[in-house]
Amino acid sequence: MAIIVKDLVFTIHTQNSTYQMKVDNQNTLLHTYYGARSDETDFSYLIGFQDHGFCGNIPGTERERVYSLDYLLQEYSTAGNGDYRASALRAELGSGTCDCRLVYDSYQIREGKYSLDGLPAMFDSKESGAQTLEIVLKDAEEAFYVHLLYGVFEEQDIITRTVRLENRMDHAAVISRVMSLGIDFPTNDFELIHFYGKHMGERQAERSPMVHGSIDLRSTRGASSHQQNPFVILAEKMASERQGLCYGFSLLYSGGFHLQAEVDSFDQTRLVLGLDDEDFCWSLNPGESFAAPEAVMCCSRDGFSALSHAFHRAVMEHVIRSPWKKKRRPVLVNSWEAVYLDFNKEKILAIAKEAAEAGLDMLVLDDGWFGKRDSDACSLGDWFVNEEKVGGSLAQLSEEIHKMGLSFGLWVEPEMVSEDSELYRQHPQWAMTVPGRQPIRGREQLVLDMTRDDVIEYLYDRLSSIIDGAQIEYIKWDMNRSLAAGHSRLLPRERQGEVRHQFVLGVYRLLEKLISRYPDLLIEGCCGGGGRYDMGMLYYCPQIWCSDNTDAVERLRIQYGTSFAYPMSTISAHVSACPNHENGRVTPFKTRGICAMQGTFGYELDLSKLSKAEKQQVKEQTEFYKKHFALFQYGTYYRLNSPFENRDYTAWQYLDSEKKEAIVSVVFTDLRANPKTDILLLRGLKPGSRYRVWMDREEQGVYTAAALMQAGMRLPIPKENYDAYQFYLKEEV
Repeated sequence: MAIIVKDLVFTIHTQNSTYQMKVDNQNTLLHTYYGARSDETDFSYLIGFQDHGFCGNIPGTERERVYSLDYLLQEYSTAGNGDYRASALRAELGSGTCDCRLVYDSYQIREGKYSLDGLPAMFDSKESGAQTLEIVLKDAEEAFYVHLLYGVFEEQDIITRTVRLENRMDHAAVISRVMSLGIDFPTNDFELIHFYGKHMGERQAERSPMVHGSIDLRSTRGASSHQQNPFVILAEKMASERQGLCYGFSLLYSGGFHLQAEVDSFDQTRLVLGLDDEDFCWSLNPGESFAAPEAVMCCSRDGFSALSHAFHRAVMEHVIRSPWKKKRRPVLVNSWEAVYLDFNKEKILAIAKEAAEAGLDMLVLDDGWFGKRDSDACSLGDWFVNEEKVGGSLAQLSEEIHKMGLSFGLWVEPEMVSEDSELYRQHPQWAMTVPGRQPIRGREQLVLDMTRDDVIEYLYDRLSSIIDGAQIEYIKWDMNRSLAAGHSRLLPRERQGEVRHQFVLGVYRLLEKLISRYPDLLIEGCCGGGGRYDMGMLYYCPQIWCSDNTDAVERLRIQYGTSFAYPMSTISAHVSACPNHENGRVTPFKTRGICAMQGTFGYELDLSKLSKAEKQQVKEQTEFYKKHFALFQYGTYYRLNSPFENRDYTAWQYLDSEKKEAIVSVVFTDLRANPKTDILLLRGLKPGSRYRVWMDREEQGVYTAAALMQAGMRLPIPKENYDAYQFYLKEEV
């Protein structure tokens, strides 16, 4: 059994981990253990009770002075009860101040995984055998209830968490913070790994020691953001790819988030993760409830690789719903860096012709096909085909492309509106602007109020009309600015603190309506590249444009950081032109192809302008990717080294589930005089087996798995700057 309850000690087992809580004699739900799999021992013996100066005592324990929430390990902490650490919940229940104190009420175990209305959440299957544990806490004085929900995927080593607040009082509660996850550890033996960045430089891995005090990571931008990602790792100081205890925490949410990791004065560590609470304020009226986004956590005692593999499996099997997760993704060419907004039908068909001859599967028409969109300062919201620019109807263009043997995709940015647009002129109240103030613009565009039903219906009708009017198999869904002052004209002043969360719920509602109507439509998420790369978006979109930075060398770091939590099949990556449009770097065409094959593979350039030799490489790259797509999309992924630590080269490996085939890619990033060759240790091969090895299609010999993993494989000397090599391994039968 995954969930065991004895004497109000709650023990959750996954295949390799154990999580435990206990209700103590003060009816407080304590957190007692999370780590490598153990047994049902009551681990509360590890908690020390003593008199700590300046720690307040809860009512009834004042005389002993040894019971304070300020140092106890708690499962779900609240503000205003004498615990001065980061709180999971701030709730004002009628007194005018945040004074909620939670005590145990009841519990229930259910077969199957809970679901969340209007929010993405991991789903179970008949094979998963998932269970739900619900522990109900209530305020010590008021009829205010907090439902802690735990979804347990035992075989996948995954535990999900969320919180549902319920108001049974006769007056409103005001919620100013609600975290999906809170967890306390009795030690301070951790380092924090997070994934910071910027536009065109997302998810840069950074490892830092924990400090006494609080480390705050958050997005206040209305999206999960380029700047921080809602995924972090707490790791033992000696943890590495291959060994060591580490914990991963991720939020299935595409809006602003807040994570606090704090070390207290007693060397204990607390982590809370949930909604961004900077402008959050939610009035919960009598009889209402509020569900927080879902968080996912995993514990690995075998290092970062095992942690990543667990998250990859969880996302592929229990987050992504699209039928495309089981299909080969189309090798496509996107028109953006090929022609930008300056195109006509002839240019697009010329690119399509080259794509068909090279064996590609799809052409995607990016920005510029609608309204009067000849610059990025107009027409967002006017989702009507510019037939003069497209050279007829979209259906006619799609038909011509399909006749070439290609499928057809389209770029949209539904959540935005240009002031120079028919939509804004007709419905200025649909934009998120503050009455009486000049709006904050980004890229000369405003944000549509996605909290409004009429906005959702307009977008649904327009997008459905476009999809119905032409044969469209793919949508690239973009969002090219952050929210500033989140204001909705439909909500009163006292409810404006709900807008940012309601905005995200509106985006989810629109996506759900479209997916329900077009279940086979492949939707690629995008937010100025990777500004909304999170598990919440993957619930609706099986792949995400990883970054607007298409430079192969910079992509090595971006894709490396992304790989810690997200499967490689979710990473949209393309071969682009050189000199690169973002940084001017020149890299070999071969290297650009190998880097793009790290994710879903495609091109972002004008194929008609390539040399004969480059066109031949396009054919060879496409053929190789299609032949081995199962390895690239579904293979177990290993980071063989870090581009943040190794300045000479970056290497990674894919291995199929039966360990019969592998692909190893190596990109040299710093060419030096009189170079030395290096030895690379491979991972995960089948013990006792022998593998035939090819380098760039040239056979290198046969080697044992033990030799390749323990002694290693010698790398070639690079022949030019940013050289790259691809190795293919096949088990000898």
